[in-house]
Amino acid sequence: MIDANVQRARTKTLTINDQAFSARSDQTILQVARENNIDIPTLCAIEGLSDIGACRLCLVEIAGQRELKPACTTRIKDGMVVSTDTERLRKHRKTILSFLFAERNHICSVCVSNAHCELQKMGAKVGLTHVEVPYLYPKLQVDASHRRFINDPNRCILCLRCVRVCDEIEGAHILDVFARGLEARIIAEMGRPWGESENCTECGKCVQVCPTGALNEKGLSVAEQHKRRGFLPYLTTMKRGR
Repeated sequence: MIDANVQRARTKTLTINDQAFSARSDQTILQVARENNIDIPTLCAIEGLSDIGACRLCLVEIAGQRELKPACTTRIKDGMVVSTDTERLRKHRKTILSFLFAERNHICSVCVSNAHCELQKMGAKVGLTHVEVPYLYPKLQVDASHRRFINDPNRCILCLRCVRVCDEIEGAHILDVFARGLEARIIAEMGRPWGESENCTECGKCVQVCPTGALNEKGLSVAEQHKRRGFLPYLTTMKRGR
C-alpha cells in the first residue's frame, strides 16, 4: 500500500482558466485539462500514443512565462496558473492552421476525408475563414502501391500519428519521415514502395489514426472513410500490462 505522505507528495495543485485542480505530478497540462473537460485544440496528440508537441496547436499561456508552452508535453507544477483560451492563443491557433492549410493541398471538396477530416473540423472550430499566406501546392508523389491503402503526402500535416502507432502499438515501425521542410513526407521501409514492404502487417492502424486524407483505404467511398480509433486506449493498456 502506498504511504499516505508519499501519495500526497505526488499530488500537485494548479489553476486552469481560473479554476483550481489537483492532479498527479507526472501528468501534463493537456491530460489534466481533458480529465476536467477543458478543451485544448490538438492535431498531433491522441490518447494512447506518446506526445511530441508537433502541431503546436495546444500551446497555452502560463503565468510568469513569456513563451507559450505545449500543453501536451508540459508537466504540471505546484501553483502553476494556466490559460487555455485567450486572444493571443486564438490568434496563434489561426496562424498555425493557416500554415497547415497553405503548405499542402487541402482542397476539401475533392478529398476522400471530406467531412471526416480533423484539420477541416479544426479550421471550423477556431473560426478560420481564410488563409492569409500563399498556398504552396506541392506535387509530392502519391504511393498507391499497397493493395489496401494509399499514402498521399500532399494531404499530410506531419503529425506523425501513423509513425508512432506503427512503432509504439503495432511494433512494426515501417513508417518514418523522409526529408525536411516542404519535401518532408512519410515513407515506408526506408523509401521503398509501401506495397513492397516485407514487414507491414496491414493492420491499418496508421490509416485509422491519420487526421486527414493522407492515409486512406482503397475501395471506400468518401462517406465510408470514417476513422475508428477506439482500439488505441485499449491496446495501450494491454501493452503496458504485459
